[in-house]
Amino acid sequence: MQATLDNPVQYQLRLSDQSIPLNPLLGQPITLTFTGQITCVHCQRRIKKSFNQGYCYPCLISLAQCDSCIIKPETCHYDAGTCREPDWGKAFCHQPHIVYLANSSGIKVGITRQNQMPTRWLDQGAVQALPVFTVPSRYISGLVEVVFAKHVSDKTSWQQMLKMQAKPVDLLAKRDELLGLCANELAAIQQQFGDTALQPLTEAQPIDISFPVDHYPAKVKSFNFDKSPEVAGVLQGIKGQYLIFDTGVINIRKFTGYEVELAVTA
Repeated sequence: MQATLDNPVQYQLRLSDQSIPLNPLLGQPITLTFTGQITCVHCQRRIKKSFNQGYCYPCLISLAQCDSCIIKPETCHYDAGTCREPDWGKAFCHQPHIVYLANSSGIKVGITRQNQMPTRWLDQGAVQALPVFTVPSRYISGLVEVVFAKHVSDKTSWQQMLKMQAKPVDLLAKRDELLGLCANELAAIQQQFGDTALQPLTEAQPIDISFPVDHYPAKVKSFNFDKSPEVAGVLQGIKGQYLIFDTGVINIRKFTGYEVELAVTA
């Protein structure tokens, strides 16, 4: 799904060459039907099973964008000369990244490419977000994330994120607290990579994000196209990359590359 920051966030569902506005469908019964066809998002081959949100197995084991260091950037091995695709790694990982705090299922630390704000926060279902540092590479952002993660979570509980609106937190105060707690470790990173390695975003202010949710589920039942090809119900909300029905929820991003048909019952 494509998300655009607005009040509330505006969503579109991309189906082949179409983009379907979803916000107007809130409160309506809709059906998503998986046709059984899956296409690798990279090489476009037809596959029976996808990996890592849309890749075939050969792409999974050969592409740098599918390597484990994308999930754990502090393990980047580009400088060791073992990157699967050095040109891709240089273009993707050696560019400015943001270390941020967000509030989705509670306060967390995260990283994203500078040009992915605020998309990353929308995809995580964050109701608040605050950039803390700009750094020159994904590797350095991962090192800072590890330092902060000793004191706050680096993960989102998707079940909690979908069950309720997270309570507001003072992100500025939490940022200042973390900077104090982590001062020595942050100084060590700066000493290792140079004075410009960590650029504090002291003037940044938190942003508030509102999602189009009419009703939050009391219990979270997750749909899976691999187990049941049809998902149907009244659309009650959209948050992160999830559609919330009165019958359950589905993570749309998980099924990238799946051919799906959408039907709306007026």
